[in-house]
Amino acid sequence: MSSTAPDPMASQLANAAPVELPPAISSSATLRCGDNSLIYVDFFQGEKQVNLRTQKGGVATMLKAPEAGQPYVAEGGYSLTGNAESVSVTTPGQSAKTCKA
Repeated sequence: MSSTAPDPMASQLANAAPVELPPAISSSATLRCGDNSLIYVDFFQGEKQVNLRTQKGGVATMLKAPEAGQPYVAEGGYSLTGNAESVSVTTPGQSAKTCKA
């Protein structure tokens, strides 16, 4: 006999859908662009998500790709292709630029 009360949520927890954890960061890079500006990119495992910052310590914009290997995009005109060594990035109001680590 147990001295603990039965869990009132036991059946709901047993039948709950599995929880998918958010992806972990696989690499972070600071890249210098052709116009001498810097961007900061966090690449996530699964190659479907990146966080882009245009200023050190600035607010990150999450860009997502529908499938691994496709461009990462976000509303407002954000687009990024590449990896932690070299990317092509477009931000709102600016043309595409190439940035390298």
